[in-house]
Amino acid sequence: MARLLIVHHTPSPNVQAMFEAVVAGATTDEIEGVQVVRRPALAATVTDALQADGFVLGTPANLGMMSGALKVFFDLVYYPCLDATRGRPFGLYVHGNNDTTGAIRGIDSVTTGLGWERATDTVTVTGEPSKEDIQRCWELGATVAATLMS
Repeated sequence: MARLLIVHHTPSPNVQAMFEAVVAGATTDEIEGVQVVRRPALAATVTDALQADGFVLGTPANLGMMSGALKVFFDLVYYPCLDATRGRPFGLYVHGNNDTTGAIRGIDSVTTGLGWERATDTVTVTGEPSKEDIQRCWELGATVAATLMS
């Protein structure tokens, strides 16, 4: 069975709503043969990353950057996963109060270095997520999970 690892930092109700929509999309009845593993960024391990066939990353944009929690995850897994996870698909959702550009740029830099392949467009939200934003998060989760179906 394929494994999708959702690594997230959800410090606010807005990011929590986005996370829940991603999980709902990834676990919809149409997705078969994919185990969805959810880990807070500070609890995700190298083993979690090495066992994953694909990834969804979720973070707030803090001071123009990815959250420190997601950065810690990348710091832990980068070298152990550098060759072992190359070519694996990923998706990304980012919430910011004003701007998400720096957070996305930082994550793009790391995922490019890891050789991960973007499976779908990044979902970015500023302010309170709209109904459409929540739907885009659901689609992000479903899309990345669907890429892992056998």
